[in-house]
Amino acid sequence: AGWQNEGLPSDRISVENASVVTSCSRWPLMIDPQLQGVKWVKQRLGDDLAILQFTMNNWLQKVIFIIQMGGQLLIEAVGQEIDAILEPVLARAVIKRGRTAMIIKIAGEEIDYDPKFQLYLQSKLPNPHYRPEIAAQCTIINFIVTPSGLEDQILAMVVNLEKPELEQQKQELVRKQNEFKVTLSQLEDDLLSQLSAADPATILDNLPLIEGLEKTKATSKEIAVQVSQAQVTEIEINTSRELYRPVAAEGSMLFFLIIQLCFIEHMYQYSLESFVSFFYKAIDRTQPTDDLAERCHRLIAMIRMTIFRWVKRGLFEDH
Repeated sequence: AGWQNEGLPSDRISVENASVVTSCSRWPLMIDPQLQGVKWVKQRLGDDLAILQFTMNNWLQKVIFIIQMGGQLLIEAVGQEIDAILEPVLARAVIKRGRTAMIIKIAGEEIDYDPKFQLYLQSKLPNPHYRPEIAAQCTIINFIVTPSGLEDQILAMVVNLEKPELEQQKQELVRKQNEFKVTLSQLEDDLLSQLSAADPATILDNLPLIEGLEKTKATSKEIAVQVSQAQVTEIEINTSRELYRPVAAEGSMLFFLIIQLCFIEHMYQYSLESFVSFFYKAIDRTQPTDDLAERCHRLIAMIRMTIFRWVKRGLFEDH
C-alpha cells in the first residue's frame, strides 16, 4: 500500500514487480522502457540513492566508492551487455577476511565490501536478450506497462486536467486508504509480537499487553469507520471519473498501436513520455463544451488527429 504513495502504478502487475524488487535475493534488473519502475525506485529511496550510467566519466570509481560506503546504487540505461568488470559485483563474489571483514575483487584490486550495499539495474530496451550468465546473476523484472495499467494512468491524467478537484480527492482518498492498511498491518504485527513475548502463566496480569489490546481494538474500530466512509466517497468519485474512461481507453489503444510500428521499421521508436506530451497538447487544443459526452467525443477526435500527425511526420516515404 505504501508503494502507491511513492509513485508506483496501482495495477496488479506493477505491485507484483515491486514485491520482487524489494524481496529478491539477487540484484534486480528492471526491463523498463517507459521508466515507471525506475521512477518508483528513485522516489522510494530519495537522496539515499546514487544514480549513474556507463557513459559517465569515472563511473567505475563511483561504483567502488558506493560499494565501500554500503550505499544504494542505480545503474540506468543498461544495454544488452553489462561491462565484464562488474562481473564480481553481479556474482556477489565476496571473500571473507577474518571475522567481520569482507572484500571483493574489482579490476584486479581488492576493495572493502559493505554488506549494506544494494544494486539496482534498469534497461530501456523493450525486448533485450541477455546472456544466461546475467539471467542467473540478476532477477530480471518486466516493468513494461500493460494496456489496462496505462488506461488507468491516462484516466488520472485526463481527469486531473478536466476536473482537478475530483482527481485531488481521488488521490487523497487512495493515500488515506493506503495509510489505513499500513497502520492496521503495523498494529497486527505489534500485537502478535507482544503475544509471542508474553509469559503464558502471567498473561492475564500483563497490564502493558492488555492496554495494547485495548488500544489496537479502539484504533481498529476508528479505522473501520473511516474506511466505510471512504468507500462511499470512492464510489461517488469513481462514478464521475468513469465518464472519461472512453478517452483513456482511446489513449491506451493508440500508444500500443504506434509502438508496434517498430516491427515495420526499427527506427520507429516512440516513448511514453513523448506520447504523453502530445496527448496533453491534444487536450489543450480541444474546443470546450459544457456537455460532457460531447467533450469526450471531441477529445477522442482531437487525440486521434494529433497522434496521427505526430506519427505521420516521422514516417519514411516508402511507408
